Amino acid sequence: MPNIKSAAKRDALAKAQNAKNRAAKTLLKTNLKKFDAAVTEGDRETAVSAYKVAVKTLDHAASKNLIHKNCAANKKSKLTIKLNEMQ
Repeated sequence: MPNIKSAAKRDALAKAQNAKNRAAKTLLKTNLKKFDAAVTEGDRETAVSAYKVAVKTLDHAASKNLIHKNCAANKKSKLTIKLNEMQ
């Protein structure tokens, strides 16, 4: 437990930010899994809508520095390849 008031404030802020980041990363993983599930099922309409959501979530995560921008670009590229292979 911090002894100084400002340290206690920083501790509370860090915990809040940690929870926010964890929730955002969990949402990102969930959206990627939903896209993979739609591709596995072979349902193109669902895959397209899940793709749009996944790309938006990746862009948001990259802008908030949850993941590196090149990691987001790499994941988006792989998602696009999977979507384009569906016919």
